[in-house]
Amino acid sequence: MVDKQKKKPVIISTDPGIDDAVAIAIATSNETLDVKLIVPISGNVSLAKTTLNTQKLLTFFNKPIRVVPGSNKPLLRPAKDASGVHGKTGMDGYPFPEIKIPVDNKTLAATAMHQVISESTEPVTLVGIGPLTDIALFIHQYPDDLKKVGEIVLMGGSLGRGNFGVLSEFNFGTDPEAAKIVFTSGAQIRVAPMEVGRQAKIMPETSNKIKTLGSVGDMFYKLFSKYRGGSFNKGLNMYDALAIALVIKPELFEQVETHVEIETTGRYTAGASLMDLKGYLGMPNNARVATNVDTKQFEDWFVKEIAKTM
Repeated sequence: MVDKQKKKPVIISTDPGIDDAVAIAIATSNETLDVKLIVPISGNVSLAKTTLNTQKLLTFFNKPIRVVPGSNKPLLRPAKDASGVHGKTGMDGYPFPEIKIPVDNKTLAATAMHQVISESTEPVTLVGIGPLTDIALFIHQYPDDLKKVGEIVLMGGSLGRGNFGVLSEFNFGTDPEAAKIVFTSGAQIRVAPMEVGRQAKIMPETSNKIKTLGSVGDMFYKLFSKYRGGSFNKGLNMYDALAIALVIKPELFEQVETHVEIETTGRYTAGASLMDLKGYLGMPNNARVATNVDTKQFEDWFVKEIAKTM
């Protein structure tokens, strides 16, 4: 067991969502991470629902982690959701126990991030697995804190085509202005784009292994059966777990230093992430992008990490 003082302090910005639920479960149970704060944000479903889902998960896993709700809409654009993928509540399919984890509604999300980072004796990792509105607001309001941020690790963007717009992925496409603020911040950034999430499928035989892991396995199996991120029979896309894997197990990935430019003005392309793998833009590198994941090793890691949550 890693000594608590040696654990990596982490803040998670999230919009659960079923794949977010898996990412939260893994992060809060891993022996190398110390999740200090979770900031729900509007995204897959509304802020009220993502906050409730965060409380449900932390109650289920008995993890008394501070929860501070974040933004209920993007910086400049109307809110959109992905309830068609995650269901009306974001986590349909399982009867969670009565909520026991409180919510801090008196503190702004950016201020809560600042509090954690300013009090930490170790560099803090920011993990963004939803729209980047709250991380952008934190950067805008507390730019001096970035020197105490070890890195920002994201699931978002795409190497090519999108799932939100023709060229935009949901997390970045929902709030392009926020994504641009993050990528122009000068922070160290690592990102797992959409295509790598589609490589990291959880196949039916893996879902069946997870089903055997007691109440935790039963919970995730039932959530998976309602998830439309891929196919329950042909493989589910565990997008957001990739960001946690990048933090815990980076050797699973092929990663490339490159420049990521976020389009904000295009009539049809706003939210597109130009991951300039061939140097066409001639701009300095500002991110490390995962381009491939070892799918077999990822599945093995995934099951082992879920087992730790029991």
